[in-house]
Amino acid sequence: MDRSQKAESVASLNAVFNEVGVVVVTRNLGMTVAQSTDLRNKIRDAGASYKVAKNRLAKLAIKDTSYEGIGELLTGPTAIAASVDPVAAAKAVVDFAKTNDKIEIVGGSMGSQVLTPEGVKALASMPSLDELRAKLIGLVQAPATKIAQLSTAPAAKLARVFGAYAKEAA
Repeated sequence: MDRSQKAESVASLNAVFNEVGVVVVTRNLGMTVAQSTDLRNKIRDAGASYKVAKNRLAKLAIKDTSYEGIGELLTGPTAIAASVDPVAAAKAVVDFAKTNDKIEIVGGSMGSQVLTPEGVKALASMPSLDELRAKLIGLVQAPATKIAQLSTAPAAKLARVFGAYAKEAA
């Protein structure tokens, strides 16, 4: 990798660190290509990204970002999972780690808050941003639905009463 490629790699990593809500640092303990591809697909499906980067370049990229605290986690064969949704990357990595012992969760960061491996697992157990939005919409729509049902109920009762009187008169 020449100097310009390194500068480009640092710039792209820095852009990622400035855009995301969470970063999870993992350590590869000898995954096969198939396992690595499976992990990347699961992370991509969750709306996150997964990148293996040289630790020295990643440490340069986190300077002047809120993720400077993860610099000490970047030792050995590491990779970085990141997502805008504060739960997506953590959930995808933790779910994969449950079925594969060749990946280790080293830690992570949610902004300037550095997370231990247990913290990443706790974050993964939380509902995702989309799930929270769905719950909020459900809570907002429920009263409106009940109001609509209550406002149409008297008219329906009147119609049944008039229908009963019409049957009696006939």
